[in-house]
Amino acid sequence: MSAADTLLKPLIALGAFVIGAFAAIGRLAIFAARALKSAATPPWYPARLFEQMALIGWFSLPVVGLTALFTGAALAQQIYVGGQRFSAESTVPAVTVIAIVRELGPVLAGLMVAGRVASAMAAELATMRVTEQLDAMVTLRTDPWRYLIAPRLVASTLMLPVLVLIANIIGVLGGYGLSVFRLGFNAANYLATTRRFIEADDILSSLVKAAVFGFVIALAGCYHGFRSSGGAAGVGRATTNAVVLAFVLILLFNLAITVLVFGN
Repeated sequence: MSAADTLLKPLIALGAFVIGAFAAIGRLAIFAARALKSAATPPWYPARLFEQMALIGWFSLPVVGLTALFTGAALAQQIYVGGQRFSAESTVPAVTVIAIVRELGPVLAGLMVAGRVASAMAAELATMRVTEQLDAMVTLRTDPWRYLIAPRLVASTLMLPVLVLIANIIGVLGGYGLSVFRLGFNAANYLATTRRFIEADDILSSLVKAAVFGFVIALAGCYHGFRSSGGAAGVGRATTNAVVLAFVLILLFNLAITVLVFGN
């Protein structure tokens, strides 16, 4: 191998990586556009939609609620300890509610639901792909995009804001409980401070984040599940890739929305 080939090899590898990354983004964007078109045009399957709403929303509520409760309590404790260094213990209610509503509530709820829902969607669709059930649906004149993917996307987009709203409330209550019963805060003053510092824009941005997170969670699960191949090993890869993609998209869109909403 010549010296020129040795020097060019890293650049070739970098170029291949960049091209592959853009190709993957393009495939995901095309998949998302077709899924949105399928969700917006009939026929619709309301029974499948309500089934997915229950699976995504109701059955995710325990893990989301426990996560929010423990996080809210731990956050209040850490803010109190940090505030003691600057004689600012009174900031616990304000900082807790802002941190939970703006960031921790949507992000943690999204990550927990992604771990549960994206993996389940990917595993189910990948199994249907490798066992040729999707091909059988097409043969029976049933569009798998409208019957399988569209209900999941719509249900996830609708239910994540509900879950995040509940998570925000539980997280604030977790901080309230620890602050009142362990740190000695006055209950009425704590709630009054919480109400004074929470704003409508905080709640709105939290719900917008939740809707976006719900969409990308279902998109990641359906994308990798629908395009799976390679038998049982392919199902495993699809499940893992779906969760990783959902986590990355949640963090990416969280940053983008935060900068757009609170950048000024």
